[in-house]
Amino acid sequence: MAQDYVTPSADVTTNNYDPAKPAAKQPVPLPAALKPGDTIDFAADQIGYSDNDQIVTAQGAVHISRDGYVLTADSVSWDRTTGQIIATGNVTTTDPSGNRVFGDRVELTDSLRDGALDNILLVLEGGGRLAAQSGVRISGKTVMNHAVYSPCSVVGADGCAKEPLWQVRAVKVTHDPVKHRISYKDATLDFFGQPVMFLPTMSHPDGVATRATGLLVPILSYNANLGFGLAVPYLWSIAPDKDLTITPWIYTAVNPALGFEYRQLLAQGPVQFSGLMTYAARTVLAPDNVTRLETGEQFRGYFAANGQFQHNENWRTTFSARYATDDTFTRRYDISLDDTLRSTFNVERFGSDSYLSIQGWAFQGLAVGDSFGASPVALPLINYLWNPEETILGGHLAVNANSLVITRTDGTDMQRALASAVWNIDTITKGGLRIDALAQIRGDVYHASETVLADLPIYAGRDGWHTRFLPAAALDFRWPLAGPAFGGVQTLTPRVQFVASPTGRNTNIPNEDARSINFNTVDLFSINRFPGYDRWEGGTRVTYGVEYTLDRPRLALRTQIGQSYRFDTSNEFLPPGTGLSGKVSDIVTRTTLQVGKLLEITQSLRFDPNSFAARANEIDIAVGNSQTYATVAYVKLNRNIPIEDLADREELRVGGRVVFAKYWSIFASSIVDLTSTSEDPTTTNDGFSPVRHRIGVAYEDECFRIGFSWRHDYTFDRDYRPGNTYLFTVALKNLGPSPKVQ
Repeated sequence: MAQDYVTPSADVTTNNYDPAKPAAKQPVPLPAALKPGDTIDFAADQIGYSDNDQIVTAQGAVHISRDGYVLTADSVSWDRTTGQIIATGNVTTTDPSGNRVFGDRVELTDSLRDGALDNILLVLEGGGRLAAQSGVRISGKTVMNHAVYSPCSVVGADGCAKEPLWQVRAVKVTHDPVKHRISYKDATLDFFGQPVMFLPTMSHPDGVATRATGLLVPILSYNANLGFGLAVPYLWSIAPDKDLTITPWIYTAVNPALGFEYRQLLAQGPVQFSGLMTYAARTVLAPDNVTRLETGEQFRGYFAANGQFQHNENWRTTFSARYATDDTFTRRYDISLDDTLRSTFNVERFGSDSYLSIQGWAFQGLAVGDSFGASPVALPLINYLWNPEETILGGHLAVNANSLVITRTDGTDMQRALASAVWNIDTITKGGLRIDALAQIRGDVYHASETVLADLPIYAGRDGWHTRFLPAAALDFRWPLAGPAFGGVQTLTPRVQFVASPTGRNTNIPNEDARSINFNTVDLFSINRFPGYDRWEGGTRVTYGVEYTLDRPRLALRTQIGQSYRFDTSNEFLPPGTGLSGKVSDIVTRTTLQVGKLLEITQSLRFDPNSFAARANEIDIAVGNSQTYATVAYVKLNRNIPIEDLADREELRVGGRVVFAKYWSIFASSIVDLTSTSEDPTTTNDGFSPVRHRIGVAYEDECFRIGFSWRHDYTFDRDYRPGNTYLFTVALKNLGPSPKVQ
């Protein structure tokens, strides 16, 4: 019961009270230290009090609470005059944050906040433990003498006590529950009971706060390009909504570098800025792209930023920016292996039946031969979609508008604006046949200049203004047939689609967004099977296929196969090797098999309809669970496309992780380029060229993480040399985060 006086409950016995009065009406006078209106909860098996010495005694399951502080003990003596509380036997105190102190005997003020403690154990809300011979609690802070801290388990699998994996011993330890920090004086770090490091002074978070100002765990690495590297990150928790991490790197083979990461959570969303800077020499290529030239030392760096702002329920802005001072910096300093850096922003509006996007894109090419002048800037890219809820002539209408401006300092410039309206209606007959009818009209306006500077003639188009009108109609028939099979349900769905649209509407238009043609089951029944707006697949064709699915407990199978036939002449903008250039297309299939959560296999195939030679083969296999798993990804493109930037390739990727003992795991991955000169005449590979191998081992328990990995890169690019990279990380819980090695 909570009240401004203490009352023994009716089922307890007291040593001194008037039996003529009900127990609930027998008040205990307020002590001098307690003001009227203060609230205390007090309960025990027995409560005794004396008016002469003003001392209240409680025995058995004593429970006292006040202002979020709680005291439990076998016995409690409370001096009402001085406000002193002495508790003995199985004493536990809990503060408002949830930190608990266990002890044999404590002396507290009646605020339950301050006092002295003997043989104490402090169990922190964040999971750590502090044990000490004695201590005091002053203004909420607990100060302990000759204390030991560890977040590690002290109980073995057999239930017996064990030595913690690591612990910090100190002459004096202070825990601040408000700042959530533990501070040490004259401390020693022990591993397996043996001292390994003396720390005159140290502090770290108590595990409740997700971050706190201080040094983070060092990172040790070795890189063939940089030599041995050591980083000691420092985190500055500027405010609850922002922090800054500064990471100085020292290398044995190159000059030091300085990394940073700034994060802030604004009212409308998060932002993050990061980068790495140094002053070092680099290798560049002469204009012949063969001769290597060494430069003097200069500023080199990489910068990145991203963020998202939710302005209201309808408007959102996202942005991402990446920039490097030179082509090889991100690879040489192990930041990224990307050969193109993309920067973008997107302002979006979400309506109940509409969507608006205003974007901007910029690219920085890092590969040999990339030039700044040829890199496009797309600004603005505007896309609008309207899907009215009302039906029109029984069908649904979708209106789309798109505008794009592409600018280059040394290349083709292009501007376009287009609008389209698509009307479709579907019906299902009594026999279960689904019929979809579609009608589309689209009008485009283009302007292009400097088309002679296009990458390839097939992408160029012609200078000047160009327009085109693109009507299309389609009729789609699907007939799902379902029934029981193999203890589950199987469905067989034949499908036939007819599409009609004018041809020959691509000649004058530059191709910026429809270059990567990858014919498969995903776009088999698309009206336009080019990936973007700049190319249109006209003509009259029929597309046919069948889909089979089987669903039963812990097993799912889905397979698709299809092909198309063109009634008119071939499309000159669908070159040989794309699978769509002839009157009869290649045959495409996709099969997915899933066995519970243990195994998933997906294969996509495209093969020639005459020779049945495989033109594209992609296989993805994943087996295992979140702890132990293996993945295999294989791709082979044998299309013989006569376009330089769509060259054939063959590649194998494997990876996996195995938990081989409690807390221990090993992981590995490998990438091998299997492309030969018969597949790509421009390649220098011999058909088996490793790209990257990686293997590592990691240990992680409830309080400690350590990892070691080895990686070998085979790529050579100017001042980025092939070789080994080793990374060693260690993290002690609550003593600072460290990146996982996995």
